[in-house]
Amino acid sequence: MVFSSLLFLFRFLPVVLLVYYAAPARFRNLILFLASLVFYAWGEPVYIVLMLFSVLVSYTGGICVDRFRRNGQRRRAGTALAVSSVISLSLLGFFKYAGFVVESVNSLTGLGLAVPVISLPIGISFYTFQTMSYTIDVYRGEAKVQKNLISFGAYVAMFPQLIAGPIVQYKTIDRQLRRRRENAEQFAEGIHRFMIGLGKKVLLANNAGMLWDSIQAMPPDGLPVLTAWMGLAAYTFQIYFDFSAYSDMAIGLGHMFGFTFLENFNYPYISKSITEFWRRWHISLSTWFREYVYIPLGGNRVSRGKHIRNIMAVWLLTGIWHGASWNFVVWGLYYGILLLVEKFVLGRFLEKLPAWFRHIYCLFFVMLGWNLFVFDDMGLGLRYMRSLFGLYGGGFLNQETVYLLYNNVFLLLLLFLGSTRIPAKAGERIAGILRDRDWAALAVRGMFYTVIFLLSVAWLVDASYNPFLYFRF
Repeated sequence: MVFSSLLFLFRFLPVVLLVYYAAPARFRNLILFLASLVFYAWGEPVYIVLMLFSVLVSYTGGICVDRFRRNGQRRRAGTALAVSSVISLSLLGFFKYAGFVVESVNSLTGLGLAVPVISLPIGISFYTFQTMSYTIDVYRGEAKVQKNLISFGAYVAMFPQLIAGPIVQYKTIDRQLRRRRENAEQFAEGIHRFMIGLGKKVLLANNAGMLWDSIQAMPPDGLPVLTAWMGLAAYTFQIYFDFSAYSDMAIGLGHMFGFTFLENFNYPYISKSITEFWRRWHISLSTWFREYVYIPLGGNRVSRGKHIRNIMAVWLLTGIWHGASWNFVVWGLYYGILLLVEKFVLGRFLEKLPAWFRHIYCLFFVMLGWNLFVFDDMGLGLRYMRSLFGLYGGGFLNQETVYLLYNNVFLLLLLFLGSTRIPAKAGERIAGILRDRDWAALAVRGMFYTVIFLLSVAWLVDASYNPFLYFRF
């Protein structure tokens, strides 16, 4: 079940909200937990057992870590943390990477080991990091231990952010799990944020994805340069609007249930450096790796050699986290190298260049990165990259390029504008004009979100294309 589906919009969500708000406050974590289990089981009921096992492991681990830490038994607390973390990582490693490891061993050694066929449990990368951050923060004394199993289960399995984040650290919602006050203003803000995400997903990401799929299906060695770049631009927009839309909807749903999740995207495509891009893209993942890998390794308070090691270790793990394929490993190392170049080579030189040039520089390398990211078959990815630079002799454009441009120019313009602050600034200006007329501001806002909702529903009724890219991670 995905948020951008008629089943979720008109059946699951209304029923859950009705039951949630009809129940006394003391039962709401239980209702949220049970609703989340139903939501998860809708797609793959067998893996409910795996998620519940992860919940029990981390719940028990947190209690043991806290007890040992309070008794001054630091070594035993560390052992309990290690056991909990190893079990969580082992589950992630087996279900996500076992087949990849065996295939790699076979290709490197020539062995004919049987490759296990294991379907990937949806959301396992996200909830594994959440459970690990909990026990680590309890060990550090940065989070209170949660002794209520239902409340802890609601944190791990919470359906608004279970499938694809944002990765929510327990310490950021501990107080909200224990005591929160839902109100009409927060609920309304949640609806508004959810509608923005729904529109971004259905009206922008899905249409960008169809353009990318149509170009990707063409033989790379016959693509004109402009067609190849148009296709890569379409994917660049698709993955942003797809993932940021899910984060918007997750944050909006969180508001509806009384929670406040941290932001996960901050207009990454307006960045003027790769360093800035990763401060704006998938913020919760970058924060997790910084707090639980980069800083424990020493961060930048070490020698230059170790600093480089720390950066490359983080980006190798970032690539591996995204998927069990060599293209993700290369993608992670690609960004590690780019960030090292910016930090130690380009440095102040980049800051002196015109803003427009830095913006183009950043987007150029980000788009090349998405070329590495999207193709599991690295040979096919390299062929597509060659077409970007006209190395097959396909020319700059042809009649099909003109046709695609003519039919998609309005979409591309919307995608470009939507990835900037322009719509938000326009909304702020309209709100400023209507600031003394509350009724008019409310009417305009209501009409805006109603139009988005109706257009999205109309699209979903007739369309069969509604993928979500980050489900695979």
